Amino acid sequence: MSHSTTPVRALSLLAAVGLMTLTGCGASASSGTGGDGGPVPGGTLVYLEHQAHDSLYPPSAGFYPNGGLVNNVTDRLVYQDPETLEFEPWIATEWEVNDDATEYTFTLRDDVTFSDGSPLDAEVVAKNFDLYGQGDQDRALIVSETINNYGGSEVLDETTVRFHFDAPSPGFLQATSTINSGLLSEDTLDLSLEGFGPGNSTEVIGTGPFTITEEEIGTSLTLTAREDYAWAPPSRENQGRAHLDEVQVSVTPEDSVRVGSLIAGQAHFVRYVQAQDERQVEEAGFTVHAPQTNGVNNSLSLRLGNEILSELPVRQALVAGIDRQEVVDTIYTDHYPLATSTLSTTARGYADQSEHLEYDPERAEELLDEAGWELGSDGVREKDGTPLTLVVNEAAPQPRSFEALTLISQQLAGIGVDLRILAADAGTYAEAINDPDQVQIYHSMVGRADHDVIKSQYHSQNRNTLLNRDPGDGSVQDEELEELLEEVASAAEPEDRDEASAAVQAHLSEQAYVIPLFEEPQVYGTAPSVHGVAFESVARPSFHEVWLDE
Repeated sequence: MSHSTTPVRALSLLAAVGLMTLTGCGASASSGTGGDGGPVPGGTLVYLEHQAHDSLYPPSAGFYPNGGLVNNVTDRLVYQDPETLEFEPWIATEWEVNDDATEYTFTLRDDVTFSDGSPLDAEVVAKNFDLYGQGDQDRALIVSETINNYGGSEVLDETTVRFHFDAPSPGFLQATSTINSGLLSEDTLDLSLEGFGPGNSTEVIGTGPFTITEEEIGTSLTLTAREDYAWAPPSRENQGRAHLDEVQVSVTPEDSVRVGSLIAGQAHFVRYVQAQDERQVEEAGFTVHAPQTNGVNNSLSLRLGNEILSELPVRQALVAGIDRQEVVDTIYTDHYPLATSTLSTTARGYADQSEHLEYDPERAEELLDEAGWELGSDGVREKDGTPLTLVVNEAAPQPRSFEALTLISQQLAGIGVDLRILAADAGTYAEAINDPDQVQIYHSMVGRADHDVIKSQYHSQNRNTLLNRDPGDGSVQDEELEELLEEVASAAEPEDRDEASAAVQAHLSEQAYVIPLFEEPQVYGTAPSVHGVAFESVARPSFHEVWLDE
């Protein structure tokens, strides 16, 4: 399987209540309409973000506010086309992969610099991946979940670097295209975890088209265009400096304020347009963008380490007792397709599992009856004096999580299950979600346009949403699941990875470990003056080609 390829000012923008006037939205001296209808240079884009970022360390950038920034201040070795998901050159002009995917060799451009002026060469690229592939416990920097079986790097010359793996790592090429592998300067790689956190954002130096020049912690920051940027992926239309002068990012938690600011002309681009607000945005003449995240669907993970959920009939009853179509139809829009498997239909390795996901409340009641869960006088089933009460977390990053879980709770009440939604402060929440006896059902999703995404979500050494590894003695409860997930990450050929991924999805369905709800998009709204809108492969915004016509 030998492969090679060749080219292809921090502002407090929001008042405590109501709408406000944003000085950044007016046309700048250089942002008039282009005479030839092409991109207009200059101007400031006002971008409203739903949540504050918490880390710019690339392996921790899966949280969308983190990734949206990392995506614009760093470049990657390889570019993944967001539409076709095919790979193209970027900082690497070509690459070779050996037959068993244990050795990757990249040839690098020789004209790339970091925003502090230091050159990008094979030494600094090797240092990036040595950190991402091995982590640093002393600095509390985690191993990237996109990199498996990392052995180490070898610098062959100034523009050639080779990476070695202890076992096949077929997902590594795609890993080099993700924001989790954003290339950072040598000095940045020496930062502690705190150094990547809020308040230190201007110290995070990449090779990307923007730099972070100002920050107000938890409130706003400014992305400023690099004047010397000239190494975009060859297939992209803009090969030079970003069209915009800067992007002012404002943290705006209130849905009504984000949407109201957009419609009032006080913002250009907003993330997290809630389903109930989409029509308002479109009817006002603005555009709704809903790029898919190409990974593990918005789902409920059933913690098999909990005594109640250790019973397969109970898990099967929960699957049959939830009317997922009603959830989608009531809470969401057409941008949220009903899930037919753990993976999105656009994900690598998707396999249809619809037969295991049918809504059948009568069957659900039969399963619970057969398992000895009897209906009590209060409408809640019980067994040996234990009520069938389960707790699910509200997932703040997921769209309308509380509303969806409330409806699901009402549906499950119809079969005698008491589902409660966790209400806790941040500290209590963080502890509770890692205890199968405090939170039995975990609401989450993860986006990544590679087969390995399913391992990232469910393997006990990654996100471990099923809590398959006992937090006490470290034992794994479902060894078969672990082996299946590891096969996805180690099968060298794409067709073998498809087969391995399908086997994982079948196992998750047959064991009723996961209740997939819908394919989750990221939903944005943009003003009519915004052009060149683009996203990377899991729906984070790319501002390099955006321009304003005002």
